[in-house]
Amino acid sequence: MKTVLCYGDSLTWGYIPDGSGRHALKDRWPEVLQTELGNRVHVVTDGLNGRTTAYDDHLSGFERNGAKTLTTVLGAHFPLDLVIIMLGSNDMKNFICGNAQGTKRGVQRLIEIVRTAPYQMNAKAPQILIMSPPALTPIDELDFQRTFEQGIEQSRLLAAFYKNAAELADCAFFDAGSVARTSQLDGVHLDAENTRAIGKAIAPIVRDILEL
Repeated sequence: MKTVLCYGDSLTWGYIPDGSGRHALKDRWPEVLQTELGNRVHVVTDGLNGRTTAYDDHLSGFERNGAKTLTTVLGAHFPLDLVIIMLGSNDMKNFICGNAQGTKRGVQRLIEIVRTAPYQMNAKAPQILIMSPPALTPIDELDFQRTFEQGIEQSRLLAAFYKNAAELADCAFFDAGSVARTSQLDGVHLDAENTRAIGKAIAPIVRDILEL
């Protein structure tokens, strides 16, 4: 059986845009991917609200820096055949990173970690699929506007930046914004229809990578 790790933030965790809780299991994109792939693949989900690519955020009791926690997650779930990384939305906050170039570098650091982690039992480094998150949606809410400032515009650049990073590192790439849109309720998160769309869209890509 093949094992796939989905490493992400609240878009992977399944945060409902109105703040009412978490999407039903069947609506979260990693679970949709699991359903599409069937029992030949085991999909492991590791999504944390607020997680960044490689930047510190001290506003939470959780460690949100994705670069600091990735090695531990890889060690907990190895051997892995594929790691899917979808991060970057939280980097767009002005007090985190706020620009696409910095976020691209964060993704490149995550690729380095996956490739060089100290796997045991002669396990090989897994393949990598980089996903750019859907761009932020402008909303008429002052805290949102202050938090993201230039981040809305910068989020629209992530797909091109991530594609370049994936090409340079010989990784697979998918633009989640090609099939999903962030909600007009909060500008950041996905409704059930859009998170399901991501899981369905990447299923054939994952099948191809894993040669299923």
